[in-house]
Amino acid sequence: MYVSNKIKNLPEYVFSEFQRQKEALQEKGIDVIDLGIGAPDLPTPSFIYDVLAQEAKKQASHRYSPFNGSYEFRSAVADFYKKQFDVDLDPDTEVLTLIGSKEGIVHFIQAVINEGDKVIIPDPGYPAYQMGVQLAGGQNVLLPLDTNKGFVPRYDLLSEADKKQAKLMFLNYPNNPTASTVEINTYKEAISFVKKHKIILAHDAAYQLVTFGEYKSPSVLQVQDAKKYAVEFGSLSKSFNMTGWRIGYVVGNKEMIQALANLKSNIDTSQFLPIQKAAAAAMRSDLKAVAENNLIFQSRMEKLQKALEELGIESEKPKGSIFIWAKVPVGYSSSSFANKLLEEAGIMVTPGTAFGLGGEGYIRISLSVAEERLDEVIRRLRRLSSKEAP
Repeated sequence: MYVSNKIKNLPEYVFSEFQRQKEALQEKGIDVIDLGIGAPDLPTPSFIYDVLAQEAKKQASHRYSPFNGSYEFRSAVADFYKKQFDVDLDPDTEVLTLIGSKEGIVHFIQAVINEGDKVIIPDPGYPAYQMGVQLAGGQNVLLPLDTNKGFVPRYDLLSEADKKQAKLMFLNYPNNPTASTVEINTYKEAISFVKKHKIILAHDAAYQLVTFGEYKSPSVLQVQDAKKYAVEFGSLSKSFNMTGWRIGYVVGNKEMIQALANLKSNIDTSQFLPIQKAAAAAMRSDLKAVAENNLIFQSRMEKLQKALEELGIESEKPKGSIFIWAKVPVGYSSSSFANKLLEEAGIMVTPGTAFGLGGEGYIRISLSVAEERLDEVIRRLRRLSSKEAP
């Protein structure tokens, strides 16, 4: 009697169960190497927390933030978009501060759809999309991703009814969980699609700055007229190793952003001001710290991807994100192979089905441990492989 039907019908966040499994094994004395969670292990750059410490000493910093976030942070985001993508944004109407992009995404769904509205979400995709739609009383429509062409959307597999009735669509590149990346043409096609069918586009760009080699992730707002139809969510969690700081932003269409701002003003009072000011310093930086981090993640990726290939575990070499999306060996499901790795090798990965039915046949491997631990992962995988050899 104390729990609403909405919460009764809401499944527990999928990673909570994985955490319990990990803790149960650790209590038995098993050394579990966690490659399941998508949280960078590298430290936040020192210049960022220096600003936090400095601002936290000021009395004025401990007052309420403006509901839409400090102007200093919003203007830093706008300047970042101009410098990085040559996109002009009005800090007052086209940028909104978020308490992490996950919070913003879930609240955005509630701000723009009505009960019963259909929302197109990528399959496989970040679980928060599906749960956010469920909380808002909407209906999820799964958008298959093309496994043969870099996990780009297959709009042709959507029914005409779903295209006509959908109110909102999510995309996410660099992609979680598949680690796939796209060029600007993918966004041009997306804007053309939502324009034709009168759908809102929300692009989750949490890994936008986590890229390797010469690849540079574009912004959906670089497409002509994109601000008429789209918003883009950003986060400092992955690019600046600030997961626990809970700071992000949404940019783009001012009417959609105002709708979200109205909702949030009745729920929260934005993030702690010193965090916003430290985040502003990060967004205005030369991104040298991001580039250094990316080299570390790239080194880890190349080491592990090569080892997986030698062991017969197939995966595409990522150009971005902090993940490897690997095919499970023949004879295994996503869950059975993930369980085998955990129980027999003490290696925790995420089964692809945690991200939807389209994830069956895959596991997601996070690059969030140091190379010495990856060396141990590789040793354990080789031992496991040798036990199975005829």
